[in-house]
Amino acid sequence: MKQRSDWFLMVLIATLAVALVYEVSGTLEPPLVNAGDKAPNFQVTTEHGKKISRDDFGGKLLVLNFWASWCPPCVEETPSLEEFAKQFGPQGVVVLGVSNDRNDAQYRKFLDRFHIDFETSRDPDNNISASYGTYQLPETYLIDRNGRVVEKVISNQNWMDPEFLARVRKLL
Repeated sequence: MKQRSDWFLMVLIATLAVALVYEVSGTLEPPLVNAGDKAPNFQVTTEHGKKISRDDFGGKLLVLNFWASWCPPCVEETPSLEEFAKQFGPQGVVVLGVSNDRNDAQYRKFLDRFHIDFETSRDPDNNISASYGTYQLPETYLIDRNGRVVEKVISNQNWMDPEFLARVRKLL
């Protein structure tokens, strides 16, 4: 009788272990947001003290750019992103840069160095970028007025490239 109960306990433990592994394995996959997906909501307070969420951009194209001051491709694309923001802001495009910098002083030094006028915020715990599945910087999401990602740009981008600008104009 003891052997039978031991066997039953072993089978029960093995079954529960398999069920646990199955359940946990589904949670280990990071979210990955792509073109066509609904953009995850977020809320930040910008350098100018504005509280902004994804839903605050109804009627406008949101360019959500994840970056960091220590990221060479981010440094490379920043001047053209600033020019893009200046040129397309009056046409209903909002650029929001979310920095993954943990060091506030480095973040502020970067803003000063590049004279960034578009809205920025710091997310030192990477909560927002993680909700988008962003682990490589820079990464940018173009989000339409309905909150859908219409384009995902991985790595640095020449924001003033004529072909890219033509795609943006079609979204306006």
